[in-house]
Amino acid sequence: MASKSCILLPFFMLLVVSSAYPFKNKQYKPCKHLVLYFHDIIYNGQNKENATSAIVAAPHGANLTILADQFHFGNIAVFDDPITLDNNLHSKPVGRAQGMYLYDTKNTYTAWLGFSFVLNSTDYQGTINFIGADPLMNKTRDISVVGGTGDFFMHRGIATLMTDSFEGAVYFRLKVDIKFYECW
Repeated sequence: MASKSCILLPFFMLLVVSSAYPFKNKQYKPCKHLVLYFHDIIYNGQNKENATSAIVAAPHGANLTILADQFHFGNIAVFDDPITLDNNLHSKPVGRAQGMYLYDTKNTYTAWLGFSFVLNSTDYQGTINFIGADPLMNKTRDISVVGGTGDFFMHRGIATLMTDSFEGAVYFRLKVDIKFYECW
């Protein structure tokens, strides 16, 4: 019995001392920060020359050129959108946003995103990969940066999305504020 108490006593003392001195929460600072814009023009049956995204799946009986009623539930769209350094669609692109979004909720506007920024400019070379839920009715939304290649090799962090502009169900522009917390 005495040997058990000799072992347990130092353990409990360590526990009491460690709880008496709370550890400071570490404040993380981004190791790299970018702000980019991507411009999505959804195909509506009449704009094939300018469209950068298209509905590839829809609920049974729905039209592939018009988003479904009731929060667009069941629509899946793929995109290949230009990325710019400012909010002007006609600015010189620094890359492309390529991936998909699917509308996955029946009672509000919410999408699930999986996409990459493919950057090919004098400032940036490589890809940045994103994934996460996008509750569209919130002013800002955070999604995960899960990796990258080239200048962004194994980078991880958070991207804050903000709908910067939209024109009905045909065009929207997202401001993407990317903060990397792991940089190699």
